[in-house]
Amino acid sequence: MLRKTLILTLLIALLTACAPQATPTVVPAATEIPATQAATEIPATEAPGLTLTDGLGREVQLDGPAQKIVSLAPSITEMLFAVGAGAQVVGRDDFSDYPAEASNVTSIGSTYGDLNTEAIVALEPDLVIAAEINTPEQVKSLEDLGIAVYYLKNPVTFAEMYEQVKWFGQLTGHEDEAGALAESLAARVDAVTEAVANVTEKPTVFYEIDGTDPSKPWTTGPGTFMDTMITMAGGINIGGVLSDSYAQISVEEIVLQNPDVIVLGDTAFGVTIESIAERAGWADLTAVQGNQVFAFDDNLASRPGPRLVDGLEALLKILHPELAPVQ
Repeated sequence: MLRKTLILTLLIALLTACAPQATPTVVPAATEIPATQAATEIPATEAPGLTLTDGLGREVQLDGPAQKIVSLAPSITEMLFAVGAGAQVVGRDDFSDYPAEASNVTSIGSTYGDLNTEAIVALEPDLVIAAEINTPEQVKSLEDLGIAVYYLKNPVTFAEMYEQVKWFGQLTGHEDEAGALAESLAARVDAVTEAVANVTEKPTVFYEIDGTDPSKPWTTGPGTFMDTMITMAGGINIGGVLSDSYAQISVEEIVLQNPDVIVLGDTAFGVTIESIAERAGWADLTAVQGNQVFAFDDNLASRPGPRLVDGLEALLKILHPELAPVQ
């Protein structure tokens, strides 16, 4: 049941993101991706206060950098810790499990369905940060209680993620740390881009999100970060033929495209590399025959933050091991 909930949540949250418009650039592990919006502004008016316009078009005002923050999404929690603001996080959702220190932060419970507003109010936050995995209704339920809530849209490019890293630095008073992190992430992404610049042979890749039904597993289509990361790492996503960002693909289509590499993002749910060859119609695939089936941490693709760069580097090692490691 938990697995189905996670898959459904991933689909709902990420289907809202637009297709990346430019070749992304990424960096170090331990941060998250929100989208760079023209609407997201932090004018230096009324210093030391901050006036922000969030992803729902709402104006959010703070007296200064937030000191007591409740995070409603794993990506937000990761970003806060990544910029050095972990000590300012007083509450987080149940699924915020990275970095390990996040487990020491008070959990406000699940964010699926109605929020535990009582638990959030008890923490006396000066700001609650929501992500696209959360709903406008949840934001309103907190706003109605007089709590400042900022709704952060997912970034659609790595460049937007860097900008969001810097934004988190301003929001929390950790501008220097955030600036250094953004530079470091960009340098790492640039290194991957340079490494594959002269690659002429690009393997076809099948990325599995959920193989509960092996005859039509869920995969990542066009417009997702995984799709972008596969391309940036020098591969071709066979899910690119789909019309939706996340959808099921038939085994007949998989056999027709005959991927060179299979990447399993669902091994945390019990799928094994060995089990792929046991599926009907899969044994003769080029990837299976060539032992090119790999396990992959899906959090490195589904949580928009700094660890997307880790995911990009991991994909490069899978698709073009001769070009790794990337410095």
